[in-house]
Amino acid sequence: MTRSSVRTVIGASMVGTAIEFYDFYAYGTASANYFPKLFFPKTDPTVALLASLLTFAIAFIARPLGSLIFGHFGDRQGRKTTLVVSLLTMGCSTVLIGVLPTYATWGLWAVVVLCLCRFVQGIGLGGEWSGAALVATENAPEGKRALYGSFPELGAPIGFFLANGTYFLLEMFCTPEQMLSWGWRVPFLLSAILVVVGLAVRVSMQETPIFQMALDQQKVVKTPLLEVFRKSWRQVLQATFLVAVTYTLFYTLATWSLAYGTKPKSQGGGGLGFTNQEYLLMLMVSILVFALFIVLACVYADRIGRRRVLIGSSVMLVVFSLVFPYLLMAHHNTFQVMVFLCVGFALMGIAFGPIGAFLPELFDANVRYSGSGIGYNLAAIVGAAFVPTIATWLSSHWGVRSVGLYLAVMAVCCLVAVLTCHETKDVDFTK
Repeated sequence: MTRSSVRTVIGASMVGTAIEFYDFYAYGTASANYFPKLFFPKTDPTVALLASLLTFAIAFIARPLGSLIFGHFGDRQGRKTTLVVSLLTMGCSTVLIGVLPTYATWGLWAVVVLCLCRFVQGIGLGGEWSGAALVATENAPEGKRALYGSFPELGAPIGFFLANGTYFLLEMFCTPEQMLSWGWRVPFLLSAILVVVGLAVRVSMQETPIFQMALDQQKVVKTPLLEVFRKSWRQVLQATFLVAVTYTLFYTLATWSLAYGTKPKSQGGGGLGFTNQEYLLMLMVSILVFALFIVLACVYADRIGRRRVLIGSSVMLVVFSLVFPYLLMAHHNTFQVMVFLCVGFALMGIAFGPIGAFLPELFDANVRYSGSGIGYNLAAIVGAAFVPTIATWLSSHWGVRSVGLYLAVMAVCCLVAVLTCHETKDVDFTK
């Protein structure tokens, strides 16, 4: 099999996931800090925050639809073309959010168009991760699928760091009034640069060798979606709950905790007394831990198997879920919050890293794009769509311990899913 170069594989698989997390975290930050005032100015502050976070959920609801569309063409036409189209869909909708008039200009229509842009963004994102994971793993040499599968996963901390860094610099040089006036638009407009870079890399890459082999052997199926639900529905469910906890953990750490740490209790926060700039800096430091543990987890997943790594991460997440609320009870305690963020992101890296190889390995080559994409994006609904909203509601009504219990339930669901899976480290990936 003729494989693309390592440099091309890294660029083509990593850039899409980087844009995905950049776009989503830029929106998550804006929805937590700016959109309540810009798009819901006439409601109670807590209700405005909840409504703003609900718009955040719309893209997650659209993602399974995107995985059905792009998965069909990815398994029929190939990984390369499908990834180019998904990137364009995702990028254009993000830039449109950056030029959207607010409630003060368009009234209710501003909210409607915002929701429409989020929905289209979700459609594009629905075909992104699975295609990127297949570009990486279907080009991997023997014994290194999990390591290659870490390339798209590393796009997550990169995109997160870029989004955080953009907001950090903006808030350093802009007043709160300037951020509400025009500063919030900058991260969305800058995503156009990432899209252009991603397109340049993806247009120049070749089709993955395993899909090319399926074409040559005439093993491409006409209706991959029907094939997935007919033969691999169990694997779709397993994939959904394998990934769901990573989404819950990520948006608990990155979106909910930002609002909880910086907003007073009267606005749905925890009254911890941090400024946005302080909390963003702590997040940027802790995200480096996330990247490190993605690589470490994937190296060990190639050595000892995916199941062992994920079982260990699930058990540790249950313990973490019961302990972390006690780290978020002191006013402006930087040390405790950093422990919360660094330990949380370390566990996120262990749970998220091997997924890049494990999910594609659950499915046959001719339905791999559809199967892994549907499972991954259903997990986005189960694990992420309403996390900031649910966590904000729980913490404001039942205290921060209830958020820990919520995360613990998701970790137990992941553990059950892992235990029902067979080890896939040595499966025939060309099958």
